[in-house]
Amino acid sequence: MRALVLEQKGKLSLREFAVDSAFGPNDVRIRTHTVGICGSDVHYYTHGKIGPFVLNAPMILGHEAAGTIIEVGAEVHDLKVGDRVCMEPGVPDPNSRASKLGIYNVDPAVQFWATPPVHGCLVAEIVHPARFAFRLPETVSFAEGAMVEPFAIGMQAALRARIQPGDIAVVCGAGPIGMMVALAALAGGCAKVLVTDVAQPKLDIIAKYQGIETVNLRQQTARDYILGMTGGWGADVVIECSGNAAAIMDLPNLVRPGGAIVLVGMPVEPVAFDIVGLQAKEARIETVFRYANIYDRAINLLGSGRVDLKPLISATYRFDESITAFERAAEHRPTDVKIQIVL
Repeated sequence: MRALVLEQKGKLSLREFAVDSAFGPNDVRIRTHTVGICGSDVHYYTHGKIGPFVLNAPMILGHEAAGTIIEVGAEVHDLKVGDRVCMEPGVPDPNSRASKLGIYNVDPAVQFWATPPVHGCLVAEIVHPARFAFRLPETVSFAEGAMVEPFAIGMQAALRARIQPGDIAVVCGAGPIGMMVALAALAGGCAKVLVTDVAQPKLDIIAKYQGIETVNLRQQTARDYILGMTGGWGADVVIECSGNAAAIMDLPNLVRPGGAIVLVGMPVEPVAFDIVGLQAKEARIETVFRYANIYDRAINLLGSGRVDLKPLISATYRFDESITAFERAAEHRPTDVKIQIVL
């Protein structure tokens, strides 16, 4: 089948690619429709590795996807041919201790699309376990279905924060994940969400949503803004999505006593942290790595209309334009949030 293949760092090709697609009784075969380009896809393209995951052989990219079921395994009874679905890209060992605890996202044996050496979904058809394929409501398009994966990260962060109705939250970073986190925090009950960044075009995009305020850190500090907003008390929830060392070090200054800090962004190097400052506030720290048991909730929110991700889709390319789409994504245009490819 034809696929978008990362041959080596900096080299992409659209070509026929043999994929091992063993089909079992609990699997479904899916015709891929829409795939989003994630920052990790771009990083593998430009750097050839992320941490310990190194590209040592050609790999199909893509892990944010939606499509149509064209075959179901003999033991699959809750899905049928013709169903429109989105796919959770990480498949854990169902017998692992992590899976049994319900935290399968941190299973060391998880097989995650487009993470070397596991192939991704920018290919005409894929085989996937039925338990990780989720039917889309009629009101949710393929494009929105392909956005469920990044939105699930936002949902995971909101759940980790234990948001209470009326909370005020700060989200550090207005990249795609920061925007997803902000929308999930609103849906989770926050009365107001402050999003901070240095890229004004990104802030302008997320500011269009009711309930979200923005601060350009080139013009004002997040600390001054949030303390002014809360009468010097601080935010109930602070969710860090940038991975920026300066932003991380500033977190103790933003959170209220007894509040929560959630770490989503991943810094490249270890970062100093004011532990005593956090102890003095008895602030709670949570961390996020992908998501677990979230997809159904995310789809429910999209289907209800309470969360609208369509404004975050910046551009859509045909499959034969995939390389152009990746070249654009690698430019990191300040007005781009999510670029998608339609197969």
